This record gives sequence, C-alpha cells and structure tokens, in this order.
Amino acid sequence: MRSDIMTKGLEKAPHRSLLHALGLTREEMQRPLVGVVNAANEVVPGHIHLDTITRAVKDGIRSAGGTPMEFPVIGICDGLAMNHAGMHYSLPSRELIADSIEAMVMAHPFDALVCVPNCDKIVPAMLMAMLRLNIPAILVSGGPMLAGTWQGNSVDLISVFEAVGRVHKGLMNENAVNELEVCACPGCGSCAGMFTANSMNCLSEAIGLALPGNGTIPAVTAARVRLAKQAGAQVMDLLSRNLRPRDIVTKASVHNAVTVDMALGCSTNTVLHLPAIFAEAELDLTLDIFDRISRRTPNLCRLSPAGEHHLEDLHQAGGIPAVMTELDRAGLLDISVQTVTGNTLGENLQTASARVLDTNVIRSLSAPYASEGGIAILRGSLAPDGAVVKQSAVAPEMLKRKTRARVFENEEQAVTAILDGKIQPGHVVVIRNEGPKGGPGMREMLTPTAAIAGMGLDKDVALITDGRFSGGTRGAAIGHVSPEAVEGGPLGLVRDDDVIVIDIPGRRLDLVVEESELAERRATWRPVERVITSPFLRRYAKQASSAAKGAVLER
Repeated sequence: MRSDIMTKGLEKAPHRSLLHALGLTREEMQRPLVGVVNAANEVVPGHIHLDTITRAVKDGIRSAGGTPMEFPVIGICDGLAMNHAGMHYSLPSRELIADSIEAMVMAHPFDALVCVPNCDKIVPAMLMAMLRLNIPAILVSGGPMLAGTWQGNSVDLISVFEAVGRVHKGLMNENAVNELEVCACPGCGSCAGMFTANSMNCLSEAIGLALPGNGTIPAVTAARVRLAKQAGAQVMDLLSRNLRPRDIVTKASVHNAVTVDMALGCSTNTVLHLPAIFAEAELDLTLDIFDRISRRTPNLCRLSPAGEHHLEDLHQAGGIPAVMTELDRAGLLDISVQTVTGNTLGENLQTASARVLDTNVIRSLSAPYASEGGIAILRGSLAPDGAVVKQSAVAPEMLKRKTRARVFENEEQAVTAILDGKIQPGHVVVIRNEGPKGGPGMREMLTPTAAIAGMGLDKDVALITDGRFSGGTRGAAIGHVSPEAVEGGPLGLVRDDDVIVIDIPGRRLDLVVEESELAERRATWRPVERVITSPFLRRYAKQASSAAKGAVLER
C-alpha cells in the first residue's frame, strides 16, 4: 500500500507517533488510509451540508475495513460572486483546488481517495485531481437543491436574477421580488436547474467516476446519505481491485461524456471543464469533437433555464441511467467502458431502475426536443478559434439573426446600459476583455443575460463575449469567443453599429466589416491594460490558455 511508506518500519516510528496524536490506533494505521476531501463551508448553499455527506462516506469506508482521513478544500459560490470583482476568482479556483488536493495526497500518501464536492469549480477540480493522482478514487457530490415554489409555480435562483430585469421593465415590483427571493432557494444543495454544478455532477456519472444517482438524488434526502455510504465502501472495492481513474477514463469515456452532455442540454461551462479534466489523463477533447457529437446527438432533456423541469424531476424520471439507456438504444454510447461500480456501463444499464419513467422529462429518441445536442460550436470571422452557445436555450427567432453591435469593455458597463433601456431589439451586446487573460479569470455573464431575459428582450437581443456564462443563462448568449480580445482577437476590433451575423444552425459567427477597414483598426489597436493587484490573478493571467483549450494553465 502507498501508505506503508508513512506507517511501516522502525524509521517511521516518528510518523506513527504523529498519527497516534490524532487518536489513531495501531490497528487503524495498518488498514488502508483513505483520504476524504471535504469541500464543506458555511458560505455556499451547495456545501453547507457536506459535513453530513462526508460523515456518511467515512462510515462507509470504516464498514469496509479502511481508515478515513478527512481534509478540506475551498469552494466559491458563483451566485454570490456574480457581477462584482469576486467573479475574477471563480474559474482560477479550479486549478487551486486541484493543486491543493495533489499536495495533500502526495505529502500524506493515502491508498485511495473519496472526493466530496458539489458546486461549479469544485466538481471539475476534484475530477482533475483524481485523474492526475491516479490512485483508486470515487466522487460523491452533495446533490441538487429542490426547486422553490412561488405563487404556485416552480422557481429557482435564475427566477430571481431575471426578476431584476422585470422590475426595471416595469413588469414586476420590488415587493414581489422580496417574496420571490425568500422562496427560490429553499435549502441546501446545488442550485436546482441544469446549471454548471448539476451539469458536472451528472456528467461525473457519465464519465464513470461516480455512482449512479450522483447527479440527481436530491441533497435533502436520506438516499443521498446512503449513496455517500455506498461510495465510501465502494472505494475500498476499487482499492482491492487496484482499479484507478485512468483505467476508467478512456477515449470512449470522453465521447460518452460529451454525448450525455448534449442530450441533457448542460451548461456551456462543460466546454471548459471537460477538456481540463480529460487533459489530466492525457486525452484530447477539442471543440471540433464537441460539435461533431452535438450534430449526431438528440437533445432529450430541457431543464431550467431551457425548460420548466428541475433536477428533482429528472431524478423521478429515471436520472442519468435512464438518459444513457435511451442514448444506448441509438448506439450513441460505448457501453463496454468500465465504471467505479466495478461493472461496465452496459452492466449498470441492465438494472431495472435504468429506464425512462416520464417521457415529459426525458424525451424518447423518436420525439426529442431537437435533433441536435444542447451546445453548438460557432466559428467565423469573429471567432476564428471558436465560440460556444447553448442552442437548446435559444429562442427560435434568434437562431439566425443580423444584428448591430453595442460594444462594452466590461460586464458592469453592459449591465448599466441594459437596465437603463439603452439596448433595443436588433442589437447585440458585445462584452470584451473578460476572457481568461483579459478578465482575468473569465467572469460569468449571468447578470446581463438575466437582465435581457427579464426585460423580455431574449427573442430580440443577443450577447457575445470572450467571457463565459452561468449554466443558468438562456437566450442567444454566445461566449468563449476565441482568440479573446486582449490576445488580439477580432472581438477587440468591433465598434458600435458594426453588423454581426449569427447563424447557429450554420455554426457561423461573422463580423461584416470590410477587410481594409479592419486592417486600419488593427494598426491602431492596443490591448486594454488592467491594473491587477492580486498576485494570484496576475499568475493566472500569464499562464491561462485560451478558452478554446479549456482555460487551463499552460503546461
């Protein structure tokens, strides 16, 4: 066992002395030592209950003959960090979390690892660490929040974001918003729609590194605690088999994950996170692979913000196993891949529970929401290296559109203009200098997109940025434009009233300006210089790759 180098032999008497100081017995030291990464904190609603989940994991480890050793990592709530300087830190925290797990596991040679995350950057960061370290490991999340109820309707966090725009439009009063904000997020868990956290927790099942149910069992249920106990016991089985993450995550797993992503209509942030995760296993996931799989994969689910359903509805309809069973019927998955259950995906899908129980939530192959997947990759003169849009959440009127640019150098400027009524039908809001390097940190643009939707402009106004979007964004919101403006991308050359043509079915994003005019602009263009006071963000800005490569730190 790896832990032998810390616990066995005369020379390790000092080490054992320190372990005795923790209250461990000699017998506990002789068992496999299992690191348990707990992202609990009192800041993030998705993490407030993770001590309960972690305790269940440790019970499962002990029941199967292991000795759990818990340690923490940070976790940022994107909702709380939204629309202010705090959002600069969200995406960079992914690398910080992965690195900190590596440091703990290498400094204290655990035999196996259980990761307990729940929210946006924490889930992909833990998956990255699992693949980087490549010791027997499993992930079990804290589970999704239940949807709220207000005036007889299901609501969630995005309902509140969009309500702000409705107030500015005169469609709602502040007293109603005060009532809504109390009801929208009724308790612990990752926010209730197919936003980034739930997207990644669902895809953890599809990748094969989490048990069935990980993505959809509600946070507040006893079933979630039982799943955590099962995960703790199961990591001991993985250890006995020496079954490691890179034995599970293969090229076929990459394709399975993207296929499920497209069927579910997941967050556009998966286009950043999945490449970063698979890169740790030295597997490439390019934008072209996303687009190729999207073109062949039907969109079977439309959860909030694209539709009215929430994660609890998906769970009741059969969850991720049911979605994968439907995709397998069309031969769209490789079911021979291994999973952390110890069985292949095909064997997992043979269980009685892996079937669709509600075709209103999980559509059949014969009646999908759309013949293509939830995400589309656009290219063209404005995005030579690619851009990303959640096409399943775009109104039909906006799939093909000729627009006039209104240009802003940051998110705050754009939000002020939108709420002040300066954006009109036919406009496209262009927000630049918000990419991985230019932001730095590639902030999410949920506030401006929610303002557009709340003001009833989502069928008339598009938004384009080199930043990114929350999984809660809906509308013609095109992000990850690459190269980003600060790197000399064409987005930096756009001016007010320029024509931009959006063609999502044709996968095009074009700036309609004469090349001679662009050459003149390019000759006088200079990157915006931001004063970055944070040493952490300065390092990230220097090392971050393009969004087209997952905004990972360059190796």
